[in-house]
Amino acid sequence: TSYHAGGMAATGLGLTLAPSIGWRWVFWAGVLPVVIAVPLLLKLLPESPGVLFARGDLARAHQVADRYGLPRPSAAEAPEGGAKARFAAVLALFRPESRWATPLLWLASFCGLLLVYGVSTWLPQMMRASGYGLSSSVSFLMVINAGGVVGMLIAGRTADRFGAVKVSAIWFVLTAIGVLLLKSHLPLGITYVVVALTGIFLFSAQVMVYAATNTVYPAGERAAGLGWVTGVGRTGAVLGPWLGGAFVANQNEGWGFTTFALAGLLGAFAIVLVPLAARTGRRSPLPEPSPA
Repeated sequence: TSYHAGGMAATGLGLTLAPSIGWRWVFWAGVLPVVIAVPLLLKLLPESPGVLFARGDLARAHQVADRYGLPRPSAAEAPEGGAKARFAAVLALFRPESRWATPLLWLASFCGLLLVYGVSTWLPQMMRASGYGLSSSVSFLMVINAGGVVGMLIAGRTADRFGAVKVSAIWFVLTAIGVLLLKSHLPLGITYVVVALTGIFLFSAQVMVYAATNTVYPAGERAAGLGWVTGVGRTGAVLGPWLGGAFVANQNEGWGFTTFALAGLLGAFAIVLVPLAARTGRRSPLPEPSPA
């Protein structure tokens, strides 16, 4: 939720600072949280119990695990060090148990981050092209992030009960519906409601993809699996703003809404196939040993 609280704060700063003293001061204001956060993270954020265990610091590993109610790490959960071990961790993502689920998680993350960064970057401009005023168009960004805060709280609790995969798939579909509704010029009050609802589903659909990795990878492979899901998904974070910019530059903002909606449907399709792919991989027969 803090990501979206920061998004709301950034929007508020933009609305207050940019008209009077220029947009560059909004970026300077963005430096302050870094100056505050980095020392606090270095001092207060604990290292993973698994990493501490791998370093041989068993006492601290157990202390951190006990403090946060986590199971104490075992040798099977501890990541091995060195370049060779890291390469083996990547190869493990394509073992029979996960070789089909891994690319599906990558695709879902790609679609989710394409949506997150494409919509966050270009929503005000696309809404202006749909006929809304400048102030309203910028304030939509604050509203969609407010929806993101609520969405994270709802999605987390819902996923605990029904599973991250189901929640992510449904949330992706609802995001696609919301984005398509924004393509129409609705009354302003209704538009604010649609934007808020879209924010509830948009951001948490992507985060539930991360949560779904827990259903695919065992503890010893989870960090590598999540890292690659996140990293590959970042290509969507690059493509989304580029696509939005291309549509805006060519005055085809309507296609931007349609493209982002299709990304939501594709993300839902990918994530909903993950459990099937994982089950199929686990049932795959082991290769017979070659004769001596």
